[in-house]
Amino acid sequence: MRAEGSGGNLQAEGITEGITEGKVPEVAEEEQSPELQHLQDEICRYKEKLDALSKELADSKNRLKYVLADCENIRKRTEKLMEETKLHANIPLICDLLEVVDELELALKSASDQDRQGAFVQGVEMTLRKLKKVLEKHGVSQIECLMKPLDPEKHMVVSKEERDDLEENTVIDEIRKGYLLRERVIRPSIVKVSVKPSGLTKSMEEK
Repeated sequence: MRAEGSGGNLQAEGITEGITEGKVPEVAEEEQSPELQHLQDEICRYKEKLDALSKELADSKNRLKYVLADCENIRKRTEKLMEETKLHANIPLICDLLEVVDELELALKSASDQDRQGAFVQGVEMTLRKLKKVLEKHGVSQIECLMKPLDPEKHMVVSKEERDDLEENTVIDEIRKGYLLRERVIRPSIVKVSVKPSGLTKSMEEK
């Protein structure tokens, strides 16, 4: 009787150890009790739930990764939009200051060589230099246009001159300077461009 009891205990311990390790013990069908069958069914159900939860966790991690990426993109777009809004809000003020630059440059241009030695003209030159440095600090730069091809986005043509020695639509004179704010045109250059002589002009020149 003790041997049978001992064997039964060993069998039970083996079944318990297999369940603990997550393995469904294989027992001969005729030896399975209703309780053991119920336990096996419970283990299968829990395993299915665990697999489903693992898959749901993996999906949640992926969704979280995409959400974090979207949040980062929104943050960058918002910062860029705020920077552009702040930058463009200064355009009216900058354009007014450019008018002052025009006046100072015109005053210096009209001053004679003798006047340039005076303290007043030197003061105007110093003021102009400081004003230009302030504008440069805030991203304002002058459009370079002389002897360059016409760029409709940066140049406004108000005059044309026939030139046989230049390509068509070459900027030959800058009537008013143009400026950029970073990469944006805030004031186009007013220019004169070259055009090829017409057939009538050539005939008159030959006569």
